Amino acid sequence: MSVAACPGCAAGSPTPRLAKRREAEGVTLRFSVPDLHCAGCIAEVERVASAIPGVQAARVNLGRKRLTVQAAPGFAEDRVIEALARAGRRAQTLNADMIDDVDAEGRKLLAALAVSGFAMMNVMLLSVSVWSGAEDTMRELLHWVSAAIALPAIAFSARPFFAAAWRALIHRRLNMDVPIAVAIALAAGMSLYEVAYGGRHAWFDAALSLTFFLLLGRYLDHRARAAARSAAAELSALESARAVRLTAAGEEIVEASELAIGDLVRVAPGMRAPVDGVVETGEADLDRSHLTGETRPEAVAPGGAVESGALVLTAPLTIRAAAVGADTSLRRMASMVEAAEAGRARYASLADRAAKVYAPLVHLLALAAFIGWFWAAGDARLALNVAVAVLIITCPCALGLAAPAVATAAAGALFRRGVLLKNGDALEKLAEVDTVIFDKTGTLTTGAPRLAAHPGAEALALAGALGAQSAHPYAKAVAQAAREAGLNLPDISDLRELPGRGVEGAHMGRTVRLGAAAWLGAEEAEGAAVWLQVGEEAPQRFAFEETLREGAQSLVGDLKSRGLDVLLLSGDAPGAVARCADALGISEAEARLTPEAKLARITALANAGRKTLMIGDGLNDAGALAAAHVSAAPASGLDAARVAAEIVLMRDDLGAVTAAFETATSARRRIIENFRIAGVYNLIAIPVALAGFATPFLAALAMSASSITVSLNAARLNR
Repeated sequence: MSVAACPGCAAGSPTPRLAKRREAEGVTLRFSVPDLHCAGCIAEVERVASAIPGVQAARVNLGRKRLTVQAAPGFAEDRVIEALARAGRRAQTLNADMIDDVDAEGRKLLAALAVSGFAMMNVMLLSVSVWSGAEDTMRELLHWVSAAIALPAIAFSARPFFAAAWRALIHRRLNMDVPIAVAIALAAGMSLYEVAYGGRHAWFDAALSLTFFLLLGRYLDHRARAAARSAAAELSALESARAVRLTAAGEEIVEASELAIGDLVRVAPGMRAPVDGVVETGEADLDRSHLTGETRPEAVAPGGAVESGALVLTAPLTIRAAAVGADTSLRRMASMVEAAEAGRARYASLADRAAKVYAPLVHLLALAAFIGWFWAAGDARLALNVAVAVLIITCPCALGLAAPAVATAAAGALFRRGVLLKNGDALEKLAEVDTVIFDKTGTLTTGAPRLAAHPGAEALALAGALGAQSAHPYAKAVAQAAREAGLNLPDISDLRELPGRGVEGAHMGRTVRLGAAAWLGAEEAEGAAVWLQVGEEAPQRFAFEETLREGAQSLVGDLKSRGLDVLLLSGDAPGAVARCADALGISEAEARLTPEAKLARITALANAGRKTLMIGDGLNDAGALAAAHVSAAPASGLDAARVAAEIVLMRDDLGAVTAAFETATSARRRIIENFRIAGVYNLIAIPVALAGFATPFLAALAMSASSITVSLNAARLNR
């Protein structure tokens, strides 16, 4: 006896045939590749990935710095990471299910804009014949052809305004879309009425031009905001989509969502931990910068804790899951960012504040025009024409373009100076900033260690030979320094890496080791360092320092000269934070801050009425970036930081922030000028329309002229 499944269950469960087809199609894997810069990088990464057995296709998106790989079923992501690492490319797995690159709203707006523009041009061509003196039957025919073109075009293209107006009205409130929708509907409806009853005039061209210019403003605004996708989604995308689970039968690749508390999970070098848990077997160095911001890898051994998202650097680990799914630290951080973004979305721009006053005023004027003319002339048709003209001439097209046009012009000017604006309100917010907060590692510093002191050329060559065989960042820095010094690296035999300790081998019959002080019995000293020991000789110290990012000192000085407060909030060690703050002249600096502590610090400043600019580059900065009044991230930062930020610095030089401040001041001035232009236009045009001297078509021409004037004024930012 069988029980029929409910339709929903049946729809949600793939049939065996469908499951087999999906399995045959293989898997789609996505990776973040942050070091992509040019077409040569694209070609190299695609070539390396495509050469891996089991990979069916590889495609790079330079703009998002992502690699998409189509692979055979059961393909392991770490093979791609290892292959790219051998080619000198960093890569991180992304959860494809958490990423949505489809801009559905933008496509709808662009389609509506194209349809309204095409229809407007055709109807205007027909209107020329009417203006040229077409009479009687010919005029009526041209009007009906115009109606046949205009009405479907308006019904399709004006849907964004009609839908938004309807939502506002059913909630008993007014917004800018209500007068827009009423003006478009009345212009089209009155035109159809005039044509049906043999009137001489129709204003389909006015309704279409109104729709077109308003859609242009809406699309410009959308494009300015399109890059500001959810940072919470990007954080979730860093979760491992699949995991290697250990069972009695051996290893099996499963979806990360299938893991349960108590499962044993194997994490290979170059992969991120899919769960919070405890190490059962293995020793390795972990990159926990997504939580702490500190670049120094941390050693972990059996019994040690591992957080989801932690990057395993040197050796495989077996982890027993203690928290999975929504309970992991990475998912909790995503929730924190999501909450911070929701708070930032409540920001009211100048245009939003103007709309609260403007929308009800427009309706009152149109209503007054209808009542006044109907009382004076006793002609409802004439009174309605005047009311429509008032609605069209006062339609907030110039106001709708005021901020988006400036944002678009400013975005173009700053893009040429290496600054990418992702949010149309970013410059307006930047002009209000009174406090600037910096992360340290990767923001004020490059994030890469540089060898600052060593015992001598012979020791450097030996250490460089050992370091060249390790993935540890300090070992790689030593090897890089030896190569830059032009030293010949000696041959090392019996080489092996001991996770959490260092690397050792044999040279000229003696054991040589490069690693941590505790391993080699050296005395711990302040600052980052590794030690070289040859045989039984005393260990020799190799000290490291961070390199300040270009333009950091001049930027801090410029911010202080503007009267802004400058703070340094970092998850790094106190000594490193203090040295960086002293070098830059930052008096207020805090170290060892968790992501939650950074978020709490910025929230406290906001509650005190401070307008903050947060500049950071790591996963641990994402919450703070989302919570700040306005935020910026370098392009070299991780995806989640770049997405949470409203401004992206595409060059290594931090001097671009100064350019953003200068442009922000000019942009705010242009927006205010545009509002004044719109105000002067209304002061002149409204009395003309109320007096009955403007037909709906002339009102549409005047409205278009004001929109073009506002756009030209915004274009002055490019000079």
